[in-house]
This record gives sequence, structure tokens and C-alpha cells, in this order.
Amino acid sequence: MTKNPFGVNLTLLPALVPPDYHGYAKVIIDEGISIVETAGNSPGPVIKQLKAANCIILHKCTTIRHAHSAIKLGVDFLSIDGFECAGHVGESDITNFILLSRARQSLGVPFIASGGFADGQGLAAALSLGAEGINMGTRFMCTIEAPIHQKVKEAIVEAQETDTELVLRRWKNTSRLFANKVAKEAVKVERESTSGKFEDVAPYVSGKRGREVFINGDVDFGVWTAGQVIGLIHDIPSCKDLVERIEREAEKTIGKASSLIVGRAQDGREPAPGEVGQNMNSPGAEIWGIGKTKL
Repeated sequence: MTKNPFGVNLTLLPALVPPDYHGYAKVIIDEGISIVETAGNSPGPVIKQLKAANCIILHKCTTIRHAHSAIKLGVDFLSIDGFECAGHVGESDITNFILLSRARQSLGVPFIASGGFADGQGLAAALSLGAEGINMGTRFMCTIEAPIHQKVKEAIVEAQETDTELVLRRWKNTSRLFANKVAKEAVKVERESTSGKFEDVAPYVSGKRGREVFINGDVDFGVWTAGQVIGLIHDIPSCKDLVERIEREAEKTIGKASSLIVGRAQDGREPAPGEVGQNMNSPGAEIWGIGKTKL
């Protein structure tokens, strides 16, 4: 498909029949893949296996505590995932505005921002909060090149930011899914189950049925992941057009923010009270908060 470098994701999650994760890692190594994104529970043994083969490891985290643990395991950089993201959101419910700032304050390795990003304004925000870049999943699903059915893409464009559901909270394996009929029924069964057994909801969250959605275009055939960012997606561009647009928007946004900075006076002195550049406001002006007392 491409002659350019690419990475592979390896997600380790609880399963009724756990996959052979070490076997997957061996295939990645044997195929010469040098960049691997890991995610999920207890990734230590797999990370050790990949690092022994000199792979560069990007690990996905939904909490700062997990990020520090990943750093101790020797990962090279991190993907910090806010609660807005699609798929497995963790159990802490911390959104990116807080999570990215905490990462900036406490982590000693580079990180990218994941969850809730679809445009250049989001990229500019992520860079301002300390990230090196952004990671987009749902946004790239809604591009011309994405190998999924057109009706799925159209469903994303038509959706609002409220059109997702959180399932499997009861079993601490929470996933954010597109709020279709199956996902809503799964949430209902999860809440009303008297046994509390995963088997009650398992038929509704079948990964096999979810994969069929992308092939047959029936958005209600099974569950599929989507982030709250669906509310920001309004078109189906090519990847090239999307990335170039994001770059332009980010540059414009950063430039606009920079223009708000008031510089020193031309003679180098600090501006006098009430002075903005060469313009003089009333030094005695009082500032009031909207609906509040004087600030």
C-alpha cells in the first residue's frame, strides 16, 4: 500500500479468549516494523519484547499515573488520551484540557494529544498545552481514503457531539461507541442486568458484528467506536486536503493569539498604567466581571 514508514497499533485488552499478543509482537518484529503504538492493560512484557528488537514505542495513556508507569517500562513517547476519545476511554473521566496540562507539568518525555481533535484550532490548543502534535482517529475515518463504507462516513457527518454512548462501565472496560440502536440496547441491558455478568451484554458488543458495519454500511448492524469529535466533523475530504487545512487553521489560530500580546513601548520602557502600546486608556477605569462584583 505504501513505500513510506508506518506504525502498527497493538492494544492489550481483557477478552473472553485473549489473543496471542506475544505472537502479534513477533510478527511486527519479523516484518521490520520499527514504530509501535501500544495500549491497554499490563503492556510490560510486550513492550520489553518490542524494545529488545529496537522498536520505537508510543504508549497510549488515559491517566498520568499510567503514563509514569509506561515511562518506567522504557517507552519513547506517549499518547495522552482525554475522555473525549473514541474506544477505550479509561475509568477516570479526565478530559484533555486538564490531562494535557498535567502531562506538561509532570512528564519528562514527549507526548501527543489524542481525543477530540479534528481541526487546526484543536492542533493549536494541543501545542499550547504542551503536546508535540495530535492524533486523530474518528476524523480520519471520515475521509475519502478511509477504507470504510460511505454510509458510515455520512453518519459521522450528520452526527452531533452528543451521539456517543459509554458501554461496559460496569466491568471497568469502558468504551465510547457511536450511539446506534445496538449501543443503546447494550447500555440498557448493562444497567438492568440482575446477574451482573458480562455474558448478558456480550452479544451486543460483538467485535465481529462491528467490523461488518464498515463493510455493509448498515450503521445499526453492530457497535463501532466514535469520539465526541463527531460534532466537529462536517465533510469528507481527502487526507491531503484535510491535513493541509489543519495546518492553515493552526497557523492562523496561533498567529491570531500571538497578535493579542501587547509589546513594550517603543523606547523599551514598561507601559504606564492604562497604556496599551501608544494608546492611552483611562488609568482610573474599573474592571467588573459579568454578573459579578468589581474585580
